[in-house]
Amino acid sequence: MIMFNKKNILPNIFDIILRYIYVGELDLTEESYYLIEKKFEWIQKNLCFVLNIVFKLANCKKLQDIIIESICKDSHSFFTSNGFLSLDKDIIYKVLERDDLEIKEVIAWDHLIEWGISDLKGEECNTDKWSNKDYEKLKEILNQFIPLIRFVEITFDDFNYKIKPYKVIISKQIYEEIEEFYNNGTIPKITTLPPRIGQIDSKIIKPKLLKIIIKWITKGDFWISSYKFNLIYRGSIDGLSIKSFKNKCKGQMEGLVLIKVKGSNKIFGGYSSVGFHSIGNKVPSLNLYGTASSYYYSSDNFIFSFENSEDTQNMKISRVLKYHRAIYDYNGTGFDFGFNSLYMSNDLTLKASNDGQTYEDNLNTNIVYDIKEIETFIITK
Repeated sequence: MIMFNKKNILPNIFDIILRYIYVGELDLTEESYYLIEKKFEWIQKNLCFVLNIVFKLANCKKLQDIIIESICKDSHSFFTSNGFLSLDKDIIYKVLERDDLEIKEVIAWDHLIEWGISDLKGEECNTDKWSNKDYEKLKEILNQFIPLIRFVEITFDDFNYKIKPYKVIISKQIYEEIEEFYNNGTIPKITTLPPRIGQIDSKIIKPKLLKIIIKWITKGDFWISSYKFNLIYRGSIDGLSIKSFKNKCKGQMEGLVLIKVKGSNKIFGGYSSVGFHSIGNKVPSLNLYGTASSYYYSSDNFIFSFENSEDTQNMKISRVLKYHRAIYDYNGTGFDFGFNSLYMSNDLTLKASNDGQTYEDNLNTNIVYDIKEIETFIITK
């Protein structure tokens, strides 16, 4: 017989306990959503305590993902929290492997070393008195984590001051690549990871789609300096109109526009190295109605689509073909890649008819979409 004596217990909690007692199963899916929606502030205050619990529960995957995403946005609070040194190694790995972790790489290294030493010796430890055996043990603890550090993002001074003292815990192949990078500028090709992509303040896409877009921008070269995406326009806040778009997005600047449409999960977007109605590289012209308009030159522009916010397989990209007509600047459109390759019309619809054959024809569609949301970002390095 099981005696359970607990006053003022809620019926739904008691139901969970009974189910576990009689069936031996515990489904916390609904409770995870409750914690996310109602108690997330409490979770953040008790982050490490919660992490050590939920990472042992397979049916708390949603809660795990939400917490990790919050850490990526505010890594300082995570790495400096009181319970960081007590975290399980699987949690440390899960955080460090993220491309969207917002952190200076040398700080990630410092905290990783701190965690490893704590696991080996406890919180108080003087490495000046370490033996070779101590370093070998530390190497065993951190061996799986070191390849997750983006060493190319660490300055030469920090490398000498922070990394070199721990040379013996880094594999020979990784260390040789790091030295080759600092001494000769040779980009690591085998063992070290490219820069992290960081965060993007978007309601339309997630960081994993941003990674694909950056790959398109760099034409596959991830070793180009990290990009920053600064939000300058969001239709739901600044006003969803051509006038608002043009006021917020004027000037010659490298930019990204994202569009969410109504009645579909599809996401559209475009990258322009010269902005959307710029001031340079202008090719004046008259449109079909005799109204003044301009084209802008770029050999780097492209337009794209994703089937949904999770799509990493079926996305489409169309690069500019006619460089001198990469962007069409006309009062009747908010943005216009080429001539109607992808454009925002004055009736707040999105069209991708590619009438001028200015871009590759991969996005061509006769469907006219009503625009639900637009976001524009200035891109800096």
